[in-house]
Amino acid sequence: MLNGQARTAVAELAAAVLSLRPMIDRLDAPVRVAVPGGARGAVRGLQTIVDRVCGRLGAPALELVRSPESDLDPFGAAAGRRLGLADSGAALAVLSSDDLPDVDRVVDEAVSADFDSFCEQRTVRGPDGVGVRAYAAGDPDAPAVVIASACGMPARLAEVWIRRLARDHRVLTWESRGLFCGCEDFAGATGVPAQADDLIAVMDAFELDQAHVMGLCGGAVIAITAAAAHPDRISSLSLWHGDFELGDQARKTEHQRNLQALMTMATRAKVSAAGVHAVLCRSIAASTPPELAHLVLYPYASPDLLFRYCLLNGAIMETDVRPELSAVVQPTLVVTSEDDTTAHPDGSRYVAAALPDARLHVVPHGDHISLFQGPPDLIDTASRFMAEKSDVNPSHR
Repeated sequence: MLNGQARTAVAELAAAVLSLRPMIDRLDAPVRVAVPGGARGAVRGLQTIVDRVCGRLGAPALELVRSPESDLDPFGAAAGRRLGLADSGAALAVLSSDDLPDVDRVVDEAVSADFDSFCEQRTVRGPDGVGVRAYAAGDPDAPAVVIASACGMPARLAEVWIRRLARDHRVLTWESRGLFCGCEDFAGATGVPAQADDLIAVMDAFELDQAHVMGLCGGAVIAITAAAAHPDRISSLSLWHGDFELGDQARKTEHQRNLQALMTMATRAKVSAAGVHAVLCRSIAASTPPELAHLVLYPYASPDLLFRYCLLNGAIMETDVRPELSAVVQPTLVVTSEDDTTAHPDGSRYVAAALPDARLHVVPHGDHISLFQGPPDLIDTASRFMAEKSDVNPSHR
């Protein structure tokens, strides 16, 4: 029987592999990951346990290699950091074949506690027939909130928010069209109106007439577009570190300008996407906290995926939201920080001032990457704002 330390190590390894699935499912197997320095003498034992866990989960193979992390691509480096073998390797490497049935049981327990088990999942089709993968959690009779997350990111990037809000809310979200389910032959629309239609289609699929909508980063543009087009369906909004195009009315960060230029270049042709692929991968990996890199890197996992991502996110970044702001009459919370170097706070300040019924909340530090780590004070801010609005309660069909 596994001792407490080994059981914890196996559970953490299984949780790590589950969280890697969106990215590693898109990479060529086996995915090469570096062996931590302190574990180099136990590679064979570690590989046996990693193989067992991946096999039990039906995950692509992970190959432990002695190469330094700097010799690996950003995906293998991110996967290696997420596995955390530097801390757990010693406890795993000494397990024997007799321990493998216990390993399987711990892996099964990890599956039952994982994000994918926590959420109900459905494939939802928008008005144009394109399918998106939607997620729901929480009591169906509780007040409803729909999370329009950052474009192209796996739903589990917002896991902290979803799990916390689901204690008191019915929480819905979805993954961007053309990048997840059925994306290989995707030929659907990529503009912001189509992405906003997906939000409404997800509400329809889960029989919600009204909900609060949280727009995170580029999802704030989708939230604004949906709120302007469907004022009867969206009762209130919160816009978090929004990436807004506002012409000459607000400054942009260097990150915003560079990313928009690269996406424009990548969408000229797939050959261009292939050309900027390596540059973007290393740039994004270097600027993303290690605990989130394996999720943020998802849309960069291949040139084809990157091409579709640039079409979708490029449309968000170039859509001027100014014409729609006066039509967004719902109570709105706009959140930014003083030092956001990803999406310039000037954009949020302008949007808050232009909306008919908005409240601006500025914190000292943060950006849309730290936002996804679920700071308790921001989750509490969201919960308080939603609780203030008596019309947040959903009307179920």
